[in-house]
Amino acid sequence: MSPEALDPDPRSDGAALELLVHGVGGATPQKMLDDPRTVRITGDETAAVYRRTDDVDAELHPERYQGRPVPEAYCWSNLTSGNGSRALWLLLLPFMVVNLAHWMRPATKGLSRSQRLYGVLVRLVALTLTVLLTAAACEVALDLTAWQCAGSARCVADRSWLGFLSPEQHGWWSQPGRRLALAAVVPTALVVLLWYLSHRTWSAYEAQRPPTDEPGANLTPGTEGAADEGRAASDDPVTVRPALGRPGFWYGRRLVARLRAAHTAAGFLTIAAALTSAATDHDRGADGGPLGLLGLLLQATLAGCAAVVLRVVCVRGRSERKRDGSLDQLLISALPGTALGVLALAVVYTAWSRPGWVSTGGLPGNLSFLVLALAQIALIVVLAVTAHLLHRRAPHPRIAMRGLGGPAVAMLACALGGVMTGGVAQRVADWLDGDATPGTGEGAIVGPPVLLSWQASVIPVLLVLLLIPVAVLGVRTVRAARRLAPLVEREYAKETPDPLRTRQVAGARARAALTDYAPRLVGVVSGASLVLGAGAVAGSWLSGQVPGEAAEGTDSFVESVADTAQSIGSWLVGLGFLLFVTWGRRAYRDASARRTIGILWDVGTFWPRAAHPFAPPCYAERAVPDLTWRIVSWTGRTGGRLVLSGHSQGSVLAAAAVWQLRSATRHRVALLTYGSPLERLYGRWFPAYFGAEQLAQLSKEVHCWRNLWRSTDPIGGPVRVPEDGDRPEVDRGPLKDPLAYSRTVLHPLPEPILGHSDYQADPVFAEERAALLDRLPPAAVPAQRTEKETQEQRAQGSSGRSSA
Repeated sequence: MSPEALDPDPRSDGAALELLVHGVGGATPQKMLDDPRTVRITGDETAAVYRRTDDVDAELHPERYQGRPVPEAYCWSNLTSGNGSRALWLLLLPFMVVNLAHWMRPATKGLSRSQRLYGVLVRLVALTLTVLLTAAACEVALDLTAWQCAGSARCVADRSWLGFLSPEQHGWWSQPGRRLALAAVVPTALVVLLWYLSHRTWSAYEAQRPPTDEPGANLTPGTEGAADEGRAASDDPVTVRPALGRPGFWYGRRLVARLRAAHTAAGFLTIAAALTSAATDHDRGADGGPLGLLGLLLQATLAGCAAVVLRVVCVRGRSERKRDGSLDQLLISALPGTALGVLALAVVYTAWSRPGWVSTGGLPGNLSFLVLALAQIALIVVLAVTAHLLHRRAPHPRIAMRGLGGPAVAMLACALGGVMTGGVAQRVADWLDGDATPGTGEGAIVGPPVLLSWQASVIPVLLVLLLIPVAVLGVRTVRAARRLAPLVEREYAKETPDPLRTRQVAGARARAALTDYAPRLVGVVSGASLVLGAGAVAGSWLSGQVPGEAAEGTDSFVESVADTAQSIGSWLVGLGFLLFVTWGRRAYRDASARRTIGILWDVGTFWPRAAHPFAPPCYAERAVPDLTWRIVSWTGRTGGRLVLSGHSQGSVLAAAAVWQLRSATRHRVALLTYGSPLERLYGRWFPAYFGAEQLAQLSKEVHCWRNLWRSTDPIGGPVRVPEDGDRPEVDRGPLKDPLAYSRTVLHPLPEPILGHSDYQADPVFAEERAALLDRLPPAAVPAQRTEKETQEQRAQGSSGRSSA
């Protein structure tokens, strides 16, 4: 039994509790509790609540804690960066980014059809990314390796491992169709791997059913849904709960299962389409007879299955009003199984003996990259129009990019997908072609599709364009630091001015303010990517040649620029992919690098998988119910006062947990946030969930809330909830940083500029925590515990589970 047993004397207020939640990058319980001896109170090795060894039985001895709370630490870092293999999730970065676009929907009133359309469009963009990744695997395995290199004597001569596929060997595998059928194992294995990873993480996150009610409610089986639906009407003073307070928000089991089935089927169908299109192209030209008819029937079947996949993706979105525990069993098993069966038929059809078939040039029918690029551009444009209409209905000056953040991020996801897939194809083509340049007709192979060369060629142009806003921001930062210097000296007016120290503090504040310019930078990158991407599609379509050859015969300067862009772009696109791989390998071997990469997932994987099922899992679907259970169980058993103390990303988890509490519990909890990105990041980029209205409502629902921030903090900031009646303003700041300008008797050594870290070092932290505890109502009379619970509590308190 956990050590939250009741004080034997119900007249005592008992010990107050401070539940600490760390931020990005993780933290150890020893560091959070400032004690090397800690005990795991509840939880497992992935996420758990810890106390200091001396505080295990705090509830039995409230006299020891007069005037101070009992500290507890909730550690969730292993949910995102617990082992080296998770760093390889960097390869799924485009999937994670497009999933973020779903949650960036502008806040609006009404327009329910437009809101549903926004979700459908993002899910379709996510589907194109799955098809793009599979198509890239097909390009490498089927086109470059099995079709082009294995069919070329020059290419096979340098690669003996491909010798058994060479037509010169006249073996069973020498026919192009059989080579393609064998090579299809590679993309098929990739799709199966993605399905396995999604299913495995789904079992650990989305499939973990959250509590149906508060502990001790003892709901009768079968009444959980009724309890959820009646919750707002019967218990909460707020008629309509905010999105993050809905019972099913952190339980995405049904949607993830549906999307996983659809995306897995889409991957199998992409491979089957690549095989079938190549074989039917030959059969049409060689009077295939029955094989030609079979190819047409197979193509029709592929079209029908693709229509079913599109319907599954478009028809149903997230269900949050209640905890929907049902699964579409027939769909999630039959759809991938049917697609896999169609793929098996395509393999048999393609491998059928065709003695006169010879592989020359590129793989026939390989237009998937061009079609996908056009589809993505069209979807992004429609998504931008929809987002604009939603934002125009309820505009707010703090919303990033005037509501176009979602379309911009979706465009970045497509650009990342293009860089990664194009990088793989370009590097494999360079490796197979030796010293020749793929696409120029000089080497043993033709190379990847022309579009990939055009997309690689626009990367240097994009980088040059990006230098302009970066230079502007650099100049602005220098000027801002100069303007802030007199303010810094006035703030520390009692101490002798030091120009060097002043520049350090002013520079830290100016650099911290760069975060607020992120929307402009994202807008420039995404807009330029859209325009340049459309130009690459047009150039490859009209010319049918790589940029260097397409520019031949033009002005010498244009020809030189085209050749340079093509060469540098090919190198950069390959370098981008290699960086992902090397970062993943380094993270596997280096714990510090693993923590650094883990920070990316702490921010990017807070949201459930609503658009892409192959994205890294949502850790909040474990962390938020954990916090909710701990708050409810402790306050319910002790009737005591609780301060939920969250730093950085921990403040976001804390706010989400408070929204999930029932009204009676919320009003017994105080919220203390510091270094919080609630408004500065989440409020601006995710206005439908953390907008000004939602944060103001959170301030009213929780008993009291205080937010601390610094001007030197590049992540945290004010939440901008003003004073409301008897409720004071939530924000207190900016706090003084550094605490001392120069050396003093109390600070004989130079004080560091803390920025985003060590808020507890500021005396204001303890002051505000004490004020929150004083504002909370006295402890309620708790329910009486049984003699057995008392004995278990004493046994647990004397031994505990040590994690030190």
